[in-house]
Amino acid sequence: MKEQLKLTLSNGVEMPMAGIGTFLLTPDEAEASCLSALENGYRLIDTANAYVNERAVGRAMRKSGLDRKEIFLETKLWPAFYEQPDAVEKTLERLDTDCIDLLLIHQPAGNYVAGYRQMEAAVRAGKVRAIGLSNFNKEQIREILSICKIRPVLLQTEVHPYFQEKSLKEFLASEGMAIQAWYPLGHGDQALLDEPVFTKLAKKYGKSSAQIILRWHLQSKTIVIPGSKNPSHIRDNFALFDFFLTPEEMAETAALDKGVRYYTSTPEMLKRYAELVPPVDQQK
Repeated sequence: MKEQLKLTLSNGVEMPMAGIGTFLLTPDEAEASCLSALENGYRLIDTANAYVNERAVGRAMRKSGLDRKEIFLETKLWPAFYEQPDAVEKTLERLDTDCIDLLLIHQPAGNYVAGYRQMEAAVRAGKVRAIGLSNFNKEQIREILSICKIRPVLLQTEVHPYFQEKSLKEFLASEGMAIQAWYPLGHGDQALLDEPVFTKLAKKYGKSSAQIILRWHLQSKTIVIPGSKNPSHIRDNFALFDFFLTPEEMAETAALDKGVRYYTSTPEMLKRYAELVPPVDQQK
């Protein structure tokens, strides 16, 4: 297995810093991608109720032949399930596991406080090792911090060189929370990958622009979960541990921050999220 970076979360749980994401993957694609990732040394998998591929992730973990404890499994509760008392139990059943390593509130929609209480109960019951939030802003995070009995250890949110969330990172660090990037490569934006800074560094280190960006994330203490169904991309997205960017190169990347994001939540979207029921019982 390739040596990889790990981060110790505020509750003492150790988490790999590079993993595979399964957003927008069909069950067949998710199973194949997760199996390929595990064969290439990955030990972090991210999924969600809303992705409707949790059963496929469970199959990939079993087929890998790895001990379940070697894999860090992360999933997310969807708003429609926050008030269902068996939401965590059903999630465990779909994943075919008796413990989730990290469980997140997927969206600040609906009764997310009820969802958070349910996650806290799951930690106390030994069904979940750590809990956190996804797509929450500072105000919403503060709300959870003010009422929680078990603190969130991590925020999963959009982060990439064009949207670096420097202020949010400082806030999270002050609260002992880690940050995890979805869209770590900017949603496949070719303009980002073609930035001269990255093409120059890619040539210097014999890497791709995507690998340079992912390495920048890791050295910024940002956990990454790029998604892919391409076996070569999956392999390359984990080949990050044999080079190191200099402080000057990290600063060059930091200077690219434009405050430009690819996904913007609105009250209307959150209302739709609260009403949407993913077809989790119909997944393969």
